This record gives sequence, C-alpha cells and structure tokens, in this order.
Amino acid sequence: MKRIDLIRHLRKSGCTLVREGSNHSIFVNIASKRATSVPRHSEVNTFTARKICRDLGIGIEEII
Repeated sequence: MKRIDLIRHLRKSGCTLVREGSNHSIFVNIASKRATSVPRHSEVNTFTARKICRDLGIGIEEII
C-alpha cells in the first residue's frame, strides 16, 4: 500500500507525527499512549501496515 494512504489513515484515527528521521517517521496515538515507527518508503508492505496499526491500537480494516 502507499505510504501516504497509511499516514492519512493514522491521522484520521487520532495519531500524530512526533518526529521525522532519515529512515523512519515516529507516530504516537495520544489516546492509548502507544508509539511506533513508519518506514519512509513510497510503498509499505501490507504486513508492516497491519503491525503499525496493531502497535498503535487502531483498526486497519478500512484501508486494506
């Protein structure tokens, strides 16, 4: 899936960007106090997208 679609889903679910690194972006879910990293590639593997959403405590059914 496209990285921009994943980020759009994360922001819509209440996650915010904490910082940008050279290889990853760090997102945090304010409600559940969970954080994870999102790779800075144009394509993100479906399994990686599922793990990112699971780490943040949000659903993934809407985008896959």
